[in-house]
Amino acid sequence: MAERFRITLGQLNPTVGDLAGNAALARKAWEAGRAGGADLVALPEMFLAGYNAQDLVMKAAFQTDAMTHLEALAVDCADGPALAIGTPWAEGAELFNAYVILKGGNIASRVLKHHLPNETVFDEVRVFDSGPLGGPYSVGDTRVGSPICEDAWHPDVAETLAETGAEFLLVPNGSPYYRGKHDTRLNHMVARVIETDLPLIYLNMVGGQDDQVFDGASFGLNPGGKLAFQFPEFDEVIRHVDLERGPDGWRIVEGDKAVHDSAYAQDYRVMVLGLRDYMRKTGFTKVLLGMSGGVDSAIVATIATDALGPDNVRCVMLPSEYTSDASLKDAEECARALGVRYDYVPITQGRDAITATLAPLFEGTAPDIAEENIQSRLRGLLLMAISNKFGEMLLTTGNKSEVAVGYATIYGDMSGGYNPIKDLYKMRVFETCRWRNENYADWMMGPQGGVIPENIITKAPTAELRADQKDSDSLPDYPELDAILEILVDQDGSVADCVAAGFARETVRKVEHLIYISEYKRFQSAPGPRLTKGAFWLDRRYPIANRWRDPS
Repeated sequence: MAERFRITLGQLNPTVGDLAGNAALARKAWEAGRAGGADLVALPEMFLAGYNAQDLVMKAAFQTDAMTHLEALAVDCADGPALAIGTPWAEGAELFNAYVILKGGNIASRVLKHHLPNETVFDEVRVFDSGPLGGPYSVGDTRVGSPICEDAWHPDVAETLAETGAEFLLVPNGSPYYRGKHDTRLNHMVARVIETDLPLIYLNMVGGQDDQVFDGASFGLNPGGKLAFQFPEFDEVIRHVDLERGPDGWRIVEGDKAVHDSAYAQDYRVMVLGLRDYMRKTGFTKVLLGMSGGVDSAIVATIATDALGPDNVRCVMLPSEYTSDASLKDAEECARALGVRYDYVPITQGRDAITATLAPLFEGTAPDIAEENIQSRLRGLLLMAISNKFGEMLLTTGNKSEVAVGYATIYGDMSGGYNPIKDLYKMRVFETCRWRNENYADWMMGPQGGVIPENIITKAPTAELRADQKDSDSLPDYPELDAILEILVDQDGSVADCVAAGFARETVRKVEHLIYISEYKRFQSAPGPRLTKGAFWLDRRYPIANRWRDPS
């Protein structure tokens, strides 16, 4: 009978800072491994602390607390398989992103991350020290190499492990989602397998953490790059994976290969899971939002309902004299279809009182955007009052197109604690509404079917802050605007790049100007789930006071 090595993989959802809770999840995985006869139980990168913990791990008291929990975990998991877990690790004045192997009640081995990512959402060079290139650790008679996340995106760590006797590679990760990320990961891991001729197991965490959502999708590759197994995306999984030793060394025994969803389904689940975990990990249970009858509030209400269930969502219509009958009808129809609470709070009386209060100061001036924005800010005030009274977190409903060019009122419709569609361009909002009307999955807590009325999707977008207003009065039409933004923001392109793509230079310069002057609004905006590598927050950091403009 061939020799076997069993690993129990925990594709789980830790919470940043919840050392006791994360240790309990680790014990749960370890107990499953012990019951299943595992040789090793493995958890993702920085699992004990949660990821991405940013400056929290630099706090000396946190490091001490993490070590206390790590040592207790070693004692609790002494009688059974080895446990591999990611944790911060302090040595003297240095701090490392470490992968620690617990055996027999002790800390038996530790691996220190060598390549520290310093791009997009990662600042590990600022937080951690770089560990040396090292060799494998032993579990029984088997030598395991563990490049930690970024270490597996470079050839040197895996090659060093292979040269020093590693028999297979186990890669722990805290790798957050962006559109197309899985293919990028797979390509890098195939390269490591081909270079080392070793099997590779890629273990990723799941769950939302502020703007980042970890999508799991763990997998195994045998020499030659052949896929041996693939876990589902976004689901917590504890599963045994076997390796079998033959004449050519260890090979992963083939298992289930989960099929991944479409890009629209993945994005939508990221928005749902991002909101769900943001609520759970910050202690909120209910949300509210302003329901305008437009497409943005409709999709946010739907995401919220799918994340939390209809009983935990409140939609509030706050009409003025400029709110159309169609908007009133559409908003109520959408709320009823979702099964959420729907409240009607007119703002005309309050708006008139504020206008009268300001009249002496505004005397002699013509009405303009200042008067328009009173409506938006009054709505923000009322929504925040409801939030305070009932303990419901206010959701913001601005899409990425609006966030990019500042087509939103600070302290008005930008008020709120979380924005599920912050990284979703307007045209993709429309398509996502259509997708959700036509698709349903068991992870959605809302009702099936066409929950967003067709009229909401097809009518011309408008802020309804003045008579006959349309978004196109102030902005290029959204198909053109989004295409320009994708070049300037997502691709970090130039004005010349946009002109070469066929857009008028005057239009591009206007959009570029709006992007730069709106930085102060984004600096104060609510977080939201990251869907792309061009998300507003950690992916793109620009100064607020900035006079440079592209001369091309």
